[in-house]
Amino acid sequence: MTETGDVAETVKQGYAFEGAAIELGALLVDGEPKPESAVRIPLSMVNRHGLVAGATGTGKTKTLQLMAEQLSAAGVAVFAADIKGDLSGISQPGESNEKLLARTQTIGQEWTATGFPTEFYALGGQGTGIPIRATVTSFGPVLLSKVLGLNDVQESSLGLIFHYADKQGLTLLDLKDLRAVITHLTSDEGKADLKDLGGLSAATAGVILRALIGFADQGAEAFFGEPEFDTADLLQQRDGKGLISLLELPNLQDRPALFSTFLMWLLADLFHDLPEVGDVDKPKLVFFFDEAHLLFNDASKAFLDSIAQTVRLIRSKGVGVFFVTQTPKDVPDDVLAQLGSRVQHQLRAHTPNDAKALKATVSTFPNSAYDLGEVLTQLGIGEAIVTVMNEKGAPTPVAWTRLRAPLSLMAPAAADQLTASVQASPNNAKYSQVLDRESAYEVLAKKVQAGAEQAEAEEQAKQQPQEQPAPRGRAPKPEKSMVEQVIGSSAFKQFARTAGREIVRGLFGAARRRR
Repeated sequence: MTETGDVAETVKQGYAFEGAAIELGALLVDGEPKPESAVRIPLSMVNRHGLVAGATGTGKTKTLQLMAEQLSAAGVAVFAADIKGDLSGISQPGESNEKLLARTQTIGQEWTATGFPTEFYALGGQGTGIPIRATVTSFGPVLLSKVLGLNDVQESSLGLIFHYADKQGLTLLDLKDLRAVITHLTSDEGKADLKDLGGLSAATAGVILRALIGFADQGAEAFFGEPEFDTADLLQQRDGKGLISLLELPNLQDRPALFSTFLMWLLADLFHDLPEVGDVDKPKLVFFFDEAHLLFNDASKAFLDSIAQTVRLIRSKGVGVFFVTQTPKDVPDDVLAQLGSRVQHQLRAHTPNDAKALKATVSTFPNSAYDLGEVLTQLGIGEAIVTVMNEKGAPTPVAWTRLRAPLSLMAPAAADQLTASVQASPNNAKYSQVLDRESAYEVLAKKVQAGAEQAEAEEQAKQQPQEQPAPRGRAPKPEKSMVEQVIGSSAFKQFARTAGREIVRGLFGAARRRR
């Protein structure tokens, strides 16, 4: 490495902030830590977003744990996906040993074993945590199209289906509701309903239905339904510390698109619900978006534009977003340009693609005294190249940093501890019991049944002999037909009251929550 000037003094001044900050670690110069040159992120700049990147096994998860601990201690709520289960130990005090204390002493860290308030969730209840679900209506057509792998034409048709359901008050709680609406719209009766809107081709409907069936076969039925998760539950404090919410993701490899788009739904829902707060001393919530490349893979331009818009606007709602992935090239330029903090762990250059990713990564950093093409391949585990946004919004000096050690357990929490924590949580009672209220499937089933009963009654009437004329006098009150009985029922009246009140949709076509 070629150094120019006094790097230690430059970093010391460049990271000397007036307000509260997240302590990342100490500068390394020729392999020796310089505790007086501390590297940190201003708490007031955390909602300007960030990136934690690096090859597998280089310490990204421990960096995430370190940041989550300090955010929680500052009263900031945290959400993170716990893909491998490694983060669950954040709820338990860490375990001291000689090697750990020797490291912390060299970087000037006062280490005290500490656990942090943690809530454990599981997508669709498939795991130990509290079940977390969304309704199909709330999820919306854009995110669902991404999950199903639909093309632009099919996505447009799915949007038409949602538009029809919204206008008619047909609530889509789960996948069977959506299948029922599609089946209705391709029936002889339903085709007329979409005639003025361009119609729905049988071929496109068939593709969407087959995709839904395959999706359900992967176990996705469990992810949609009620009770729907209220993202306001992520913004809690306990004993003055911000609540850390961890989402367990078992079998991620089987449904990666669902995982990434579900996290995007959480962000969109937060954006819709939270008020504007502008620049704040500290964020309300920091959202760690792990395995970020899954979100961007094979995404349409419209989808990527919506992500960029969400990231750009949600900071004014007091929410910071950190993308966690292997290299910056996993993140589109429009999003990467909005990430104020960068923590880059080691990269490898074993293949031509690795070398290309390394070159692209170097180009995203400010000018520095380092030969980053060389340094990024030499970083040790628990080391990173860091640059953040200072309190005036300017980038800090690039710093080769030895990161601090987390205070909590750097291993998964014991299974019995997780189970006990989940069972004791008030949110477990709130979300554990599945609800199945009347929705589109039941409403359309009643409509079909009423039509069948009416047809049967009319057929029977044709087969009966003609009745003799009734004697003159007051005519008897005619019996109500089956259709009239259905229309007069309280269930149909409720349906009629909601029909025509189209659901308000915002980013990604997600429904805005009515509180």
